[in-house]
Amino acid sequence: MSVDLSQTRFSILDRSRTRMGEDPSIALRETATFARQAEELGYHRFWVSEHHSVPGVAGPAPTVLAAAVAAATSRIRVGTGGVMLPNHRPLVVAEQFGVLEALYPGRIDMGLGRSVGFTGGVRQALGHGKDDADDFGGQVRELLGYFTGEQDLYPGVHAWPAEGLRVPAFILATGAGADLAAELGLPLVIAAARGEDRMVEAIDRYRAKFQGAEPYVIVSGTVAVADTNEEARRLLMPEAWSNAYARTRGEFPPLSPVEEILALDMTDQERRIFDRSMTGHIHGTEDEAAEQLERLIARTGADEYLVHTSTYDREARLESHRRLARLVTAPGHIAVA
Repeated sequence: MSVDLSQTRFSILDRSRTRMGEDPSIALRETATFARQAEELGYHRFWVSEHHSVPGVAGPAPTVLAAAVAAATSRIRVGTGGVMLPNHRPLVVAEQFGVLEALYPGRIDMGLGRSVGFTGGVRQALGHGKDDADDFGGQVRELLGYFTGEQDLYPGVHAWPAEGLRVPAFILATGAGADLAAELGLPLVIAAARGEDRMVEAIDRYRAKFQGAEPYVIVSGTVAVADTNEEARRLLMPEAWSNAYARTRGEFPPLSPVEEILALDMTDQERRIFDRSMTGHIHGTEDEAAEQLERLIARTGADEYLVHTSTYDREARLESHRRLARLVTAPGHIAVA
């Protein structure tokens, strides 16, 4: 089967990752800078994320950061990947996205997830618990109702200026997320993980159950492209070490330079987690990355690929995205078996 990558949309998710010894304000400003660069490179959309009480992530308020990104750009679509709806009241989320759409009409996306705070302390500080994620479907329906003016849980309550505006909603698939996206006729965003078979099963189920005009699948994953496979592999190391550190110490840290990671004397447990975190990603030279992307898109039928690549060296990250942009805008690629 032949796949033409130029027929697939490519977008970026930026998590505003901090670097060791760096003030978080730098990471936030760099997110806006990165968005301008992504726009110049021709990426379709630029999304930001929500993380609370995480030293390695500077962006806990995605709608606020999305406003800064939209102000710094002029054409690229801007949104969230995503707002964790169980952490917020749907009315407030509708009002926030209504303001964004009113200020930047036709450019705003509303990516919605069902995760709650990572620790009990964070959940308590947010005023929510794990059980709040159980009614994710009800929360999404209430939120969408504020845009259509059809929410009936609270008579007489309106989410100005959201009511009557069209802000596309996307469901981040976790657990039953694919089924909910199908039921509501919304686009699905699903992570390209090591368990590829389960991902494909969820996508197939989403398409089979879809109630609406046309299903739309966004696969999300890491892509690292460089001159050599080894250089691309090095780009993956800072995030892999952050994962190993978090799994063994309970705190997700800022990114470290590759040279410091290579000099570490990791414990057996850290090494196992690090090695596992280095797998399952698309990386390599342009030709190698093209072959991997084509194979994945052929298997999933993805309409779009959402790239989230974190590494210590921001210039190397930009070069990777520059190579990817060049790769996916050139028609005619390797045939996929």
